[in-house]
Amino acid sequence: MKLAVISDIHGNLFALEKVLEDIEHEKCDNIVCLGDLAMAGPEPNKTVELVKQMNWDVIQGNTDKMIVEFNEDMFNALKGQIPIMANALRNDAEVISDKNKEYLKNLPENLEININHTPILLVHGSPRRNNEDISPDLPLEKVEEMVDGTEARLILCGHTHLPCGYQTNSGKTVVNVGSVGRPFTEKPVSCYAIVTFDELGFGVEHKFVEYDNVSASEVLAKRDFEGADKLAQMLIKPELRHM
Repeated sequence: MKLAVISDIHGNLFALEKVLEDIEHEKCDNIVCLGDLAMAGPEPNKTVELVKQMNWDVIQGNTDKMIVEFNEDMFNALKGQIPIMANALRNDAEVISDKNKEYLKNLPENLEININHTPILLVHGSPRRNNEDISPDLPLEKVEEMVDGTEARLILCGHTHLPCGYQTNSGKTVVNVGSVGRPFTEKPVSCYAIVTFDELGFGVEHKFVEYDNVSASEVLAKRDFEGADKLAQMLIKPELRHM
């Protein structure tokens, strides 16, 4: 049994379609999605529409929640911190259809599944919060705190756009599957994870997939909000997010 785990698509239909091709090539049996479907990407509405049509287990990311709960107070608070993302959020709330926002609204915050007698927890950020970072180079004791009280043997997360994994002293495997649509890795390629289950347990592999990030960047740059061109450049050079 092979499970593909994707996260943080962020409206990047170009990247999603290439990742789905790779998943088909890998002959995965099922797909789960850990949220952040739309915000600040080239084609947010089309991306939600495609995911909505799929027979996947999907959970709600922090930006999915922000889109459906958008209001001017949220905009002003975010604008004081990250103006470009505030502008993107407002525009996403305008261009995503009411039906697709209703879909995002009704997604569960997390989900427990069981495969081959392995209890699995799907979260966006951490089991505690949808915007808590499980990222590379965290002290193991911090990871232990985040997953304390969780019964799952395997915890799958996203949010940081940086793939990584931890094996805790309490016997839990914690895997951040990276980002399909806004990778923050050194190379701007999509990332997802494949979990392979057999009679001995499970193994996890990160997969990196090249896509047409130039075309994706061009579409994003043409979106109707201030700063769209700068967000578009991050699809080419992820390091620009630090500048």
